[in-house]
Amino acid sequence: MNATLTSTLRVYDEADGSRPLVDTTDRAEIARILGDQGIVFEKWEAAAPLDASSDQESILAAYAADINRLKAAYGYTTADVIRVTPETPNLPALRAKFLNEHTHSEDEVRFFVEGDASFYLRLGGKVHQMICTRGDLLGVPANTTHWFDMGPSPRFAAIRLFVNAEGWVANFTGDDIAARFPKYE
Repeated sequence: MNATLTSTLRVYDEADGSRPLVDTTDRAEIARILGDQGIVFEKWEAAAPLDASSDQESILAAYAADINRLKAAYGYTTADVIRVTPETPNLPALRAKFLNEHTHSEDEVRFFVEGDASFYLRLGGKVHQMICTRGDLLGVPANTTHWFDMGPSPRFAAIRLFVNAEGWVANFTGDDIAARFPKYE
């Protein structure tokens, strides 16, 4: 996993996962590049102190203003918090499941309260690897081909926003593109 815990965007040609065409930690540049592809990237600050023991209610309250802003702008109806640690049951299978390219019929919105993980978005002949860290919000539009790597020993908490949580299902493409790109180790 990213030892420096710095938000990083790497853009690769989809035919070559060996070297990035772009490799930046500049937040404004990340927001511009992703925004040009219809991806939302924001930095949020908590309105109240939080720590690793904070429960879902406290976390959602600390980010209520931003959550409500996105709900109003995009029609999201629910928000929850997911926490993944090395102790999470069936972790290797969970990681492997999302390492395969897929889409969703609704937006995938994640805000990283703590920790880090990597989204890989296939857009316009390129793969955008977005390493999200504490304070990052990533909004991936419905039907965007992507995969997600939480790393081998994940430790993160993320707020998820949904239009319909029951309808959020991964539709796997069957393409093995993810195997040709570096994993998030």
